[in-house]
Amino acid sequence: MEFHTQVSAGPAQQNPEKVKKLVVLTARVHPGESPASFICQGVIDFLVSQHPVAQTLRDHVIFKIVPMLNPDGVYLGNYRCSLMGFDLNRHWQEPSPWAHPTLHAVKQLIVQLSQDPVGLEFYIDVHAHSTMMNGFMYGNVFEEEERVQRQAVFPRLLCQNAPDFSFSNTSFNRDVVKAGTGRRFLGGLLDDTSYCYTLEVSFYSYMAAGSTSPVPYTEDTYMKLGRNVARTFLDYYRHNNFIDDNKLQISNHINSMEVLSQGRQGNGNGNGRTSGSERRAERKNQSITGEY
Repeated sequence: MEFHTQVSAGPAQQNPEKVKKLVVLTARVHPGESPASFICQGVIDFLVSQHPVAQTLRDHVIFKIVPMLNPDGVYLGNYRCSLMGFDLNRHWQEPSPWAHPTLHAVKQLIVQLSQDPVGLEFYIDVHAHSTMMNGFMYGNVFEEEERVQRQAVFPRLLCQNAPDFSFSNTSFNRDVVKAGTGRRFLGGLLDDTSYCYTLEVSFYSYMAAGSTSPVPYTEDTYMKLGRNVARTFLDYYRHNNFIDDNKLQISNHINSMEVLSQGRQGNGNGNGRTSGSERRAERKNQSITGEY
């Protein structure tokens, strides 16, 4: 059983002479972690939009997205396990086509992609966390200091884009208990030009820099974190000179594309939610300013 979405830019992306990067995102391997679906939805909505950042990304990057690794567990309302009672995020090493069909298919896809001439550069598995606040990442531990530093670049850039993402909560480890996770297994399988992360987000709230009180997460703010993840790929590839700044005409608004509205945090009722009229006004404003 295989579920994946490829975001394509049409004829321009079909040019075999055009070098592109390859990114794989997966989500909802633990069925009870529903915030992961909203983050994934935010990534997808942004990438298929007409926003100039999204258009530039589609010209340079191939995204393969698996929005639900555990559909049977989600259907049954399970918190962590599949229909067969397995925690799929502990079976990446040797998934069974019978007991872990989605994992088996996705692993085969990723192995195939890693052998493609384009090369697989990013794998990010999206989860939700029950005790910690904010969004944050888990990464792997390497012996080579240069690889360690390169691995930290993406979460640092995401921290600059997303006020609810915490680099201080981000950690890099090789916990034996996590050996069967996607992040750990693929981190050892793929070559040293690939980066594998687990993206976590709190079930309940985040603390923005300088804030003294937590802000409850909503469906909208989860999706906005997803949009910030997507646009961070542009920052990453600009930082590495893969995308030429001279060819972009979006510098005036890329940094102003604030997806966690400050007005929403101070709307007077303190619950971090936005009314329908406020959302309509926000969308109208975004269509005028070019923000997303």
